[in-house]
Amino acid sequence: MKADIAMADPGPTGRFGEYGGRYVPESLVPACAEVEAAFRGAWSDPAFRARLDSLLADYAGRPTPVTRAERLSNELGVDVLLKREDLTHTGSHKINNVLGQGLLTLAMGKSRMVAETGAGQHGVATATAAALFGLECVVYMGEVDTQRQALNVFRMKLLGAEVVPVTSGSRTLKDAVNEAMRDWVATVADTHYCLGSVMGPHPYPWMVREFQSVVGNEAREQCRAILGGADPDVVVACVGGGSNAAGTFAGFVGTDARLVGVEAAGGSAIGRGIPGVLHGMRSYLLQDEWGQILEAESISAGLDYPGIGPEHSWLADNGRAQYRSASDDEVLDALQLLARTEGIIPALEPAHALAWLVRAAKSGEVAAGSTVMMTLSGRGDKDAETVMGLLS
Repeated sequence: MKADIAMADPGPTGRFGEYGGRYVPESLVPACAEVEAAFRGAWSDPAFRARLDSLLADYAGRPTPVTRAERLSNELGVDVLLKREDLTHTGSHKINNVLGQGLLTLAMGKSRMVAETGAGQHGVATATAAALFGLECVVYMGEVDTQRQALNVFRMKLLGAEVVPVTSGSRTLKDAVNEAMRDWVATVADTHYCLGSVMGPHPYPWMVREFQSVVGNEAREQCRAILGGADPDVVVACVGGGSNAAGTFAGFVGTDARLVGVEAAGGSAIGRGIPGVLHGMRSYLLQDEWGQILEAESISAGLDYPGIGPEHSWLADNGRAQYRSASDDEVLDALQLLARTEGIIPALEPAHALAWLVRAAKSGEVAAGSTVMMTLSGRGDKDAETVMGLLS
């Protein structure tokens, strides 16, 4: 694999090709620089890494297994392996990142974390880490999402977090990010912004990918153990901002595996967007002809974002990863298929990855007999009420 395609340190500019960067108000430049310096120091500190590894093992439940989905494989005609992030504490991959950023908050001597959330899984994970470390926690969540993810709102409050409904704009994830960044500007002296995906200003896209790379690194070794030393033919994960996909791809970018990210059809930044600047980064964004950001639409609150992480934009441009999309109807069908064949109810987010795989296997885009590793980034408890309503 070419060295220039490896997912590496983007350097002080935070650039992945023409994407990334640090497009923030002057008042936040020192804060971003502080986070970068703290992360660089922590990531090279064996004591920090050892403490994080211990928490991931003894608190979050890592390593998560790779499960061979035999009945699903028989139905699709491809060998499907599932990386089970749904089995972590809090029920998704988000815990990997927030434990790292929680330790970083303590290292910087700060007492408060703010976060944004769409599906609520990052909010729940942040509230969990805040409770564990004794930190104050405020989570911003679009009003639309507080209604369709009421269970996660309750979980965050039970964990001691303040949940602030955002009533501006589309009242979804984009607007929650806006409000969290406004809070950070005003309280930066004692607050760390625990951003939940590989988006935003440098160092967040890189830092979050590194915290999530445990997913791909584990999965690569687990797949090789299952496949007799071979790598999967295809590695697939859903993409909103793209943290579970970035963490997964980081483990396989140096192999010959085909990397596929699957966006929501109504929020397909790679498929329908053009480069622009939002939330401190340059990346592919859904925009109109005047450069105004368009609303994303998705059955899944976690993929309801009008952009994509800058490293994904770069991977798309250089061809190392491919990006596809799935419709709401396909996602509902895929969710039911996995439940029926494997006894696993996925979150709506990873059901997008499965929806593409079902279509690709049937159409021949993924050849019969291929081995496919899919990251199951979260469990479906949070979506049960939404799915029940849609199916009835």
